Amino acid sequence: MLKKINFDKGGTMKAFTYRITKHPAETFSELVYYCSETGDCALDQVPHDQTETLQNILNAEGEAGWDLVQVSFGRNGIIAFWKKELIA
Repeated sequence: MLKKINFDKGGTMKAFTYRITKHPAETFSELVYYCSETGDCALDQVPHDQTETLQNILNAEGEAGWDLVQVSFGRNGIIAFWKKELIA
């Protein structure tokens, strides 16, 4: 995990820890995203019911206090970037 210190608008120092998680395509019983033959991936062609596995991952991390920074979709799975504020 990475750690970084940021300042809020009032000049108060905030510290964050960062986490990266990988979720291979095999994690999902069905594909939760669509990838074309050229490797372009998107959620726009995915039936609504197939997004449940991804939703469960996001909710579990959120319940543990992690904020999603970004998620990237690829042919072999997804990678998610998370951050959590460190409380002194």
